[in-house]
Amino acid sequence: MKHVPVFAPNLPECPTLVDPMSCRRSHAEHPSGTARASTPGTVRDFCLQALERGDLATKLRPPGPREMPRLRDPEGVAATFIDAPARAPGLRMRGGSDRLPRPGELSEPGNRRKCLARFAHHELMAVELFAWALLRWPDLPRALRRGWLSALIDEQRHCRLYLERLRAHGGDFETDDHSDYFWRQAPAIAASPAGARAFLAAMGLTLEQANLDFTLTYRDGFAAAGDEETARVCQRVHDEEIAHVALAAHWIRRLESEDGDIAQPDGTDLDRYLACVPFPLGPARAKGRRFEVSARRRAGLSDRFIETVRRARSPQEQRRGQAPSSSPMRVEALEPPPTAEKPALNDTGSREGRTGST
Repeated sequence: MKHVPVFAPNLPECPTLVDPMSCRRSHAEHPSGTARASTPGTVRDFCLQALERGDLATKLRPPGPREMPRLRDPEGVAATFIDAPARAPGLRMRGGSDRLPRPGELSEPGNRRKCLARFAHHELMAVELFAWALLRWPDLPRALRRGWLSALIDEQRHCRLYLERLRAHGGDFETDDHSDYFWRQAPAIAASPAGARAFLAAMGLTLEQANLDFTLTYRDGFAAAGDEETARVCQRVHDEEIAHVALAAHWIRRLESEDGDIAQPDGTDLDRYLACVPFPLGPARAKGRRFEVSARRRAGLSDRFIETVRRARSPQEQRRGQAPSSSPMRVEALEPPPTAEKPALNDTGSREGRTGST
């Protein structure tokens, strides 16, 4: 049985963070993260381990079946501001990245390894950024925080799946040359007056929305290259990404900004997104060349939002007078959606019948 997110009659407010009670930490204070990890007792402990421990095993270790029900998330916890994650040697980030091989180039084993390493690192950065957000906004509605925690655990699993495929291809992940693209967005999110809604717009409605396209583009590329196992991983990531986009779309409509002002109080999902998304992110960054309408509809995005993203042009395309990168020739028609396309999600972004992210 499917059901859409439940909207409570009394919308919860997003409380103002009290700076004197907050705690600012830097990875420089915890550069190696080599100490033995303790069993986390709270969501805060779990997130601190993901950010302050530099080793990959800790960053990708989900709460165990017995730990998850006991993982407390008490109210009144001080906000913790993390500037950057600890990274052990081999996992360090640098500024840019090489061109990602195109789907048609995946018959070359080296190109498959490059793609898998890049995808795994995107998932690792997503793990860290969900932990960053949970620490930064501890007083958000518990349903949203549970949704973020579930998404974080999903991202851990996605990273492990890509790493398994990378190892199967003889690839090495710990090469100290990883792009910091996702983390470069953190200062703008942190400085935004939209508060947590800026994170929802940046992560869920831009980066993860774009992944609805990229996962299927590369699913087909890996399948054409004869790598059906990796194609199945891409499909699984795509399917679970829909819930993350739906979670962001649901909560960006509900949260107030930190100063109590509601941007576009009667606005649509697109109005809220445009009011909250931090530069340089925006509609042109929320898609790939292949444009998946049905996945966006399943995530609960309006047709107006979907069409705006499809038509959006990057600054480079605008300067060159080019058409949007998502050509109409590659886009599914915007037909009236069938009833079955409604998202089967609850208030935390989980599928009905699904516990946590297992």
